[in-house]
Amino acid sequence: MVNQLVNNLVETLKNIPPEAAIFLISMIPILELRGGLIAAALLKVPITTAIPICLVGNLIPVPFILWFITPIFSWLKKTKAFRPMVEKLEKKSLDKSDRIRKYEFWGLFLFVGIPLPGTGAWTGSLIASLLDIRFRKAFPAVCLGLLLATTIMCIFTYLIPALV
Repeated sequence: MVNQLVNNLVETLKNIPPEAAIFLISMIPILELRGGLIAAALLKVPITTAIPICLVGNLIPVPFILWFITPIFSWLKKTKAFRPMVEKLEKKSLDKSDRIRKYEFWGLFLFVGIPLPGTGAWTGSLIASLLDIRFRKAFPAVCLGLLLATTIMCIFTYLIPALV
């Protein structure tokens, strides 16, 4: 699914520089850094260029999510139109929060760092915010988790294909 989304986005963004495309893809929820690195490999962007672009693209939304998503959700839940969507997002995120709730920093680090569907910086930041994990604990955990995810994804998108 992620590969198909990335392929579609790469095709859609073909008229902009590859670096801008992978930056934008890295900012999109669900795809994030994983999608950005897959796109970078497809677009033949060197790994040394792709890593910082994807990391920055994925990190930009994190502080905003950690600081502002709870008040935004509170405000949206007061509206009839958005309440069901917000409650569904909160429920879906909190269903994945057991390890994070129990281990906080390390749980958040692993949640963001192991690139599985439904995990990543966006969801990890949302869960941290909903669980009231302080910014000074959540942000470093997300950053380190992204470094782990970067390492894992670089192995799958650059190293293994180069060896095959």
